[in-house]
Amino acid sequence: MAALQSRMTTALASRSSRQMLRSLEPIPSSASLVDFSSNDYLSFSRSPSLRSKLLSALSSSPSAPPSPYGPPSSRLLDGNSSHHLSLEAHLSAFFRAEAGLLFNSGFDANAGLWACLPGPDDWILFDQLVHASIHDGMRASRVAKDRRRAFKHNKLEDLERTLAEIVQSDGGVRKGEKSVWVGIESLYSMDGDLAPLKEVVELVERLLPLGNGHLVVDEAHSTGLYGPQGRGLVCALGLANRVTARVHTFGKAMACSGGHIPRYAPADALDEPAVVLSSPLIRSYLINYARPLIYSTVMPYMNVLAIEKSLETLEDGEGDPAAAHVHHLASTLISRLSSFLTPSSSVSLPAHLLPPLYPSFSLSQVHPSTSPIIPLLTPFPRPLSAFLREKGFLVRPITYPTVPVGEERVRVCLHAGNTVEEVEALAEGIRTWVQRDERERMEEAARTRAKL
Repeated sequence: MAALQSRMTTALASRSSRQMLRSLEPIPSSASLVDFSSNDYLSFSRSPSLRSKLLSALSSSPSAPPSPYGPPSSRLLDGNSSHHLSLEAHLSAFFRAEAGLLFNSGFDANAGLWACLPGPDDWILFDQLVHASIHDGMRASRVAKDRRRAFKHNKLEDLERTLAEIVQSDGGVRKGEKSVWVGIESLYSMDGDLAPLKEVVELVERLLPLGNGHLVVDEAHSTGLYGPQGRGLVCALGLANRVTARVHTFGKAMACSGGHIPRYAPADALDEPAVVLSSPLIRSYLINYARPLIYSTVMPYMNVLAIEKSLETLEDGEGDPAAAHVHHLASTLISRLSSFLTPSSSVSLPAHLLPPLYPSFSLSQVHPSTSPIIPLLTPFPRPLSAFLREKGFLVRPITYPTVPVGEERVRVCLHAGNTVEEVEALAEGIRTWVQRDERERMEEAARTRAKL
């Protein structure tokens, strides 16, 4: 026991000395801080109508389950209720997929899918910024490490180069006897940028014309925000029939997580229900080989009903004006920040959000489609987030290992419940901090010169 305690104490002390130590903080009071942190993009967690729908379904619906708790069994034993099957059918129809399979969390869905679908002779290509759950799944797969290759984030030329090398070197791939799996996210949770999804699909189809290229898209952060009635980026671009599988989660814009509705949760900190959308064959394969599904107690009825009611809210069109407001807030905040942040500031915007004023730093001369996630790049994420909290805004510092060393940031998440006035006040708070930091640096430089 002494050796174990020593090892763990040393590891935690190392993290603490590098300001990397994680801890579980109490949830801040909703009355004291404006939420710019949680993933509650559509503010469904605060929707009176959605709450009323769920409570009504629990108490009076003739189709409601006998209890919001349970079933206390795995899906393959006694947990496969008609309510779970009905929800899967509803989700498949809504997201325009052939079949769907529920998982207890997005982490389970990604880990289970990537662990069992690729075969030992297949290849895996993945964007370097994909979620940790995808990495865990790939490591648990039968695909050797040297056959799992990352490509630079959102860089089509790097994906094409890597895929072309595989096609050239592996005759089985050229003949269509081996598969190449490509993993991306539609909206990346830390950078807030969208994948060039249509171009990725076209590239994979062009280099693998025999149909042995399989694109898997994690739509966790795009659900509810893009496409008709919030169906996600794949549906927005009309690509539902051209990707092998999609993962949609319900703990962000749809506000269904763990049987309750969290408001202030760090990014990706909570398990959330999810569905894998694919073909009936892949669904059957996952039922037989996806270990997180096989060896877990089934999703409780409470979650099933909560997802059903959130889904109905999207279908009714209630999410569309909320999503439009979020995109308007994003455009407003980017415009305000761009008026005073520069690439040399102590706080800066990522390259995909820089205006044409700084073309040498920008990846594009036009703004991409907006997202609710706006990263503030800074080497001082903790002081900045603490300053903004004092001003009444809840934002979170994001550091290594969540993001690479040197790419620390404060992550701003916008919600339908935020107002333009709150966004403008946040921008003014950031301006105040930057001006104070620059003034302190100038004073320090003056003191240094005076000593020479």
